[in-house]
Amino acid sequence: MKICKAAITVLSLLGLMCPGAIWSMEIALGVVTRPGAAQNVCAEKFRELVEARLPHKVRIYDSGSLGTEAEILKKIQKGSIHMGIITSGPFDRFVPGARVIDYPYLFGNYEQVDRVLEGPMGQKLLRMLERAGFKGLAFSENGFRHLTNSRRPVHGVEDVAGLRIRVMESDLHRELWRLFGADPVPIGDLKKLIAGLQSKEIDGQENPLSAIWLDDFYKGQRYLSLTGHVYSSHIGVAGLKWFKGLPQKDQKAIVQCMEQAARYQRRWSRDNEAGFLEKIKAAGIIVDENPDIASFRKKASGIEGLGIFQAKDVRKLLLEFKKAVAGTGK
Repeated sequence: MKICKAAITVLSLLGLMCPGAIWSMEIALGVVTRPGAAQNVCAEKFRELVEARLPHKVRIYDSGSLGTEAEILKKIQKGSIHMGIITSGPFDRFVPGARVIDYPYLFGNYEQVDRVLEGPMGQKLLRMLERAGFKGLAFSENGFRHLTNSRRPVHGVEDVAGLRIRVMESDLHRELWRLFGADPVPIGDLKKLIAGLQSKEIDGQENPLSAIWLDDFYKGQRYLSLTGHVYSSHIGVAGLKWFKGLPQKDQKAIVQCMEQAARYQRRWSRDNEAGFLEKIKAAGIIVDENPDIASFRKKASGIEGLGIFQAKDVRKLLLEFKKAVAGTGK
């Protein structure tokens, strides 16, 4: 049975098909970063895998064309786009338990990250996202986050005092930088962030090395401190209602393609990390490779006592994640 040409667009958008028809649709996937950046690497690999396996096409909306990450998540909830690859930080405004991934100094290395996030605890957190209308698919990554600024070297946490630091649209990240003594400024628009750094309206920002280099966050900056204060994940998500409306075989394929793309992207991120650092140094940024991490850890430990971790379910999940990390034996 052939689908009438006039109905193709509508049927594709709604994910419907006539009995016996070979149907296809365009899957809209949003990221805030630009081609070549970490989230795009995962998105582009996902598109390649899906289009090789299914009759569907994947259209990537990048470079903030759909708004900030929080705005993309809202669009996924409403069904105006299908999918996104979003930094874990902004999820805590939708599902408070998601903030446990970004708990400061939770993970000590990438092996712990992989064992926990690909294990039962990672799967539990992905399922929790369903409470807010998201189908959690897989964890790709930014990497460990570090601090840049234009005003002074930062060796210990006391050097952060008074710095105006851009943070993600995340309750956890805002509270963490308050604990460190900074004046945190939530900005989700990356173009606005770059402009603020170059105009000196904002003193600094914190991001993994890939983002600092590939997204031009080093421009207008003078100092980089390898604080590694938070491991920053991306979460590949789909709109839950849209996802459940797909045929079972398509659901399975989309999950598997995102899992494969996420593993590919994590390898890419780690293989290129040392190279990004060398490029940042070559651009004239002064790097403290061995800051006083103990001073940052001590200040960061106070975050567990704040209101953002007092809800019983969030606190329970945090304790479970800590236990899982400890259980890796690394």
